[in-house]
Amino acid sequence: MLFSKFRNLTLYYFLFLTMAIRIVGVDLPQNKRGEIALTYIYGIGRSSSAKILDKAGVSRELKVNEWTDDQAAKIREIIGAEFKVEGDLRSEIQMNIKRLMDIGCYRGVRHRNGLPVRGQSTKNNARTRKGKKKTVANKKKATK
Repeated sequence: MLFSKFRNLTLYYFLFLTMAIRIVGVDLPQNKRGEIALTYIYGIGRSSSAKILDKAGVSRELKVNEWTDDQAAKIREIIGAEFKVEGDLRSEIQMNIKRLMDIGCYRGVRHRNGLPVRGQSTKNNARTRKGKKKTVANKKKATK
């Protein structure tokens, strides 16, 4: 009986506690430190996230659910102004690869053929780039 009266209140409280902070289309994990949580955004690593938090004046040790709205807004503003992240970064990388393929340079040809681009050996390894093994049967010897 008592729970049914306060059910809506506890639901709102639960939603308030678990309300995700969304930056550049990515929901940050609530229970992680800010420095780690920002790395969930494509294009931001540990060093970039540390710089962002320092510039925003937010402690690196604070968990995301402890950020205030002002702190989250400041972080959003810094990322939007100074970093190319998520969709923009992905499309820029794809355009760079397409340019290499169009001009027909060595790296572009390797991309086109699905082989390693940065000088790795392909005799024994490179399965990640080449894909699953395609077994080629031996020629049968002619019988006399």
